[in-house]
Amino acid sequence: MSRPALILASTSRYRRELLARLRLPFDVASPRVDESPRAGEAPAALARRLALEKARDVAARHPDAIVIGSDQVADLDGEPIGKPGTHERAVAQLTRMSGRSLVFQTAVAVVCVARGFERVELASVRVGVRPLQPAEIEHYLRLEQPYDCAGSAKSETLGIALLSAIDSDDPTALVGLPLIRTCELLRAAGLDPLAAASA
Repeated sequence: MSRPALILASTSRYRRELLARLRLPFDVASPRVDESPRAGEAPAALARRLALEKARDVAARHPDAIVIGSDQVADLDGEPIGKPGTHERAVAQLTRMSGRSLVFQTAVAVVCVARGFERVELASVRVGVRPLQPAEIEHYLRLEQPYDCAGSAKSETLGIALLSAIDSDDPTALVGLPLIRTCELLRAAGLDPLAAASA
């Protein structure tokens, strides 16, 4: 019996690169989901809902496949901080985050319609941002242009220089896809990443 197709419900290159570490063949599909937060929705709840909605949307079009959806929301004192999109918004985000601690809430969902499987897990990463000078913020943003990253910082590259601490039990969660929890969910769905990994 052949294993089911695996689909990543995301167009994020960061998530593609992370999932590729598991050496599993997978396809990518763009989910059709409105990512706007609901009134009063907490960052963790928003991340969980969007991860599940993305996986459900793609799974509805590919019912035999195992579909992975993920979403990340930066949580600054209970307020969701999303992708800045522009230089000005990124400056404002990093200025607010300077010298403070925030939590990156990263959710992953796995859905397989044919197997009646649907689960979502949350990985939280607490990040300390060191006090930043305006010139440092400008220099960093000009170099990396992290406008597609929640919180305006890429910890996997030069953004690590902005931070004072990272605390997590699933370190890849900060980049956008918590691989430990992803592996747990895939095993629960009937796909063991270690056994299925390509040589």
